[in-house]
Amino acid sequence: MNVEEANKIVIRPYITEKTFAMVENEQKICFLVHRESSKPSITEAIKTLYDQNAIQIETARTIYGKKAFVKFDSADKARDLATKIGML
Repeated sequence: MNVEEANKIVIRPYITEKTFAMVENEQKICFLVHRESSKPSITEAIKTLYDQNAIQIETARTIYGKKAFVKFDSADKARDLATKIGML
């Protein structure tokens, strides 16, 4: 997967107080993703864009669009990525 395809799947990080707390407590970062994207494609897009391995992905359809809650190996990796993308 190239960067252009990955940017079509992962639209942007979704930042609220709740998702901000998820970084520290659950090692998860929330992203808005394309509504037709699958969990394997989201995993590959995260790997392509941010060079991080996701260990679990949960998705939810909301009024804001499809959200993907991406869990990482450790709180350090989640915190580093959150800092890199401007959440923290």
